[in-house]
Amino acid sequence: MGTEVKTKLVKDFEELHYLADLEQSLSGSESNDNLEDASNELILTDEEVVRFQIGEVFAHVPSDEVETRIEQMKEVTSKNLGKLEEEKGSVVAQMAELKKILYGKFGNSINLEED
Repeated sequence: MGTEVKTKLVKDFEELHYLADLEQSLSGSESNDNLEDASNELILTDEEVVRFQIGEVFAHVPSDEVETRIEQMKEVTSKNLGKLEEEKGSVVAQMAELKKILYGKFGNSINLEED
């Protein structure tokens, strides 16, 4: 296997590792937790109209409408999380395959393990 091919394999592994890290940071689980907290707070309130943040602005919106919007946002976030998990699985599988190839070619002279 030529040096050019080995270099490409290492580069591909680095890109996949970056994607795996990026997907993990974008997982949205914190966002989903925040939506769940907002939904719980909305249940506890007895107000007909509540303040709802839209972008950088707070608007007074009927609590029923806010509840509907929160549920829609939770659905979208859950779908996005599912897609990211699928992509992450694919990336991790590709990384495992590249690890086998690279360790086969470079042996212990290369370190592909996470710190």
